[in-house]
Amino acid sequence: MIKKSVSLFISLWALLWGLCLPSYAQTYQFSIPKEIVHAYWNEDGTLSLNYEIWFANSPTADPIDFIDIGVPTSHYDLSAVKAYINGVQITSIETSPYVKNGIALGLGAYSIPPGSSGVVTVFIPSIRNVLYLDSSDSNYVSAVFSPTWFGSEYVSGFTDLTVVYHFPKGVQPEEPRWHQSPGSFPSQPQTGFDSEGRIFYSWNNPQASASTQYKFGASFPKQYVPQSAIVARSIDLDALLNLLFSLVCWSIPVLFVLVFVYSLFKAQRRKLEYLPPKIAIEGNGIKRGLTAVEAAILLEQPLDKVLTMILFSVIKKGAARVKSKNPLELEREIDSPIEKLRPYEVKFLEAFEMPDKRERQEALQEMIIELVRSVQNKMRGFSRKETIMYYKEIVNRAWKQVEEAETPEIKSEKFSEAMEWTMLDKDYDDRTRRVFERGPVYVPTWWHRYDPLFTSGASPSSTTSLPSAPKAPTYTSAPRLPGADFAASVVNGVQNLSASVIGNLSDFTSKVTNKTNPPPIPASSSRSYRSGGGCACACACACAGCACACAGGGR
Repeated sequence: MIKKSVSLFISLWALLWGLCLPSYAQTYQFSIPKEIVHAYWNEDGTLSLNYEIWFANSPTADPIDFIDIGVPTSHYDLSAVKAYINGVQITSIETSPYVKNGIALGLGAYSIPPGSSGVVTVFIPSIRNVLYLDSSDSNYVSAVFSPTWFGSEYVSGFTDLTVVYHFPKGVQPEEPRWHQSPGSFPSQPQTGFDSEGRIFYSWNNPQASASTQYKFGASFPKQYVPQSAIVARSIDLDALLNLLFSLVCWSIPVLFVLVFVYSLFKAQRRKLEYLPPKIAIEGNGIKRGLTAVEAAILLEQPLDKVLTMILFSVIKKGAARVKSKNPLELEREIDSPIEKLRPYEVKFLEAFEMPDKRERQEALQEMIIELVRSVQNKMRGFSRKETIMYYKEIVNRAWKQVEEAETPEIKSEKFSEAMEWTMLDKDYDDRTRRVFERGPVYVPTWWHRYDPLFTSGASPSSTTSLPSAPKAPTYTSAPRLPGADFAASVVNGVQNLSASVIGNLSDFTSKVTNKTNPPPIPASSSRSYRSGGGCACACACACAGCACACAGGGR
């Protein structure tokens, strides 16, 4: 009887073990050492995604035979999706039963065994309905994307995560604006040009979590995508329902947090340019009477050009002369009355009296900051749009007078009178060369104060000395220069000043921006809520709009 009981016990134990073993072994446990996601924002307003995910399967887990990848919206062609495992194409690509809008990759014979690794590559082209109007600038679209993530019960360890945004072709380096980075990522992405010449932003965190949702965002001018590609609404129904449900669950404290975040977002703007947001508030009428330098601030011209315009202005007024061009050094004219100068011109000259280069840069930055604020005050109550059009027309008329001059003498005179205005033309460099490439140029009477070599016999046509402060320019016997030499000297003034005075233009401008228009903390008020199972996603994009990939994997 005892032997029969032991035998029965062993049989039952073996049967139970056999029944339980498959259930126990049917588990997923893996790590993702590395992940690279390229998000291509295309000219047709669609988004193409390219994932490279390195999977390392646990030795005690089941083979990884299915992988779920979230997709921002349901508006894509499943048949166009391409996927590979270790370079071998995956043929089983279906709609995911676990992830909303997601795809399921069946690895089949190429499943990743326990203790082994594999690289999965997925390309999802032409995802539609992913761009929204930027809530802080109606001329921009907001592109927010969250890479797919996995349930924390399935994935462990750190992930070297890289997310790269590729902007549409034609977007200029100064136009895109990044949103606030996820907390564990650097505050600003790396920037550059990709192999196609497109601007890119790149975020990287070598210690990211593959079970955490990270939201990346940027905005760019809407002119680079069709209007029809921009989603008119800023909240989708699913996101709103999830948001409301979460607010009910978490009650009033969460509501207060959301209101606070939203208020903070509305109080600060995302622009990174040195022009403060208040100047963009539309008023009525045109603000006349701005100087060319002040108009340059309104038009958001590069600061090296603005400083060069001030340089020409003080030289033309007889307030200073150039001692050397490289490095640029100025000498003040003692007999020049200071009342002829504007406050920013006085500050400009005072900066050049500082021998230390860093102190000089800081003084120039403070001068620009005061100038920006002054223009802001002058524009109060006036229409920025109408005023910009007005000063652009002044620039066009200035060039027209120069180009239509009947003689070289008159052409030189008109150019001297309107030089600062002509510099506001976006095509200033090439236009100056085209206008003066033929024939001699009768140099202005103040030219010897700008070109220190000119008085030592640089003129090929005359050695006539130049008066220091004539009442009006005369060109009857004025020295001449070959047109190409004159144009090159004028055009290269910006580069010379930038190289020898302010150094890196981006660094110089950013220090001004930090005072006149500091970067805001939030750039998008979207929040994400995830269910306990780790396979649900909702993006509440009430302000900037978003495109969010949902959690995937974990099967």
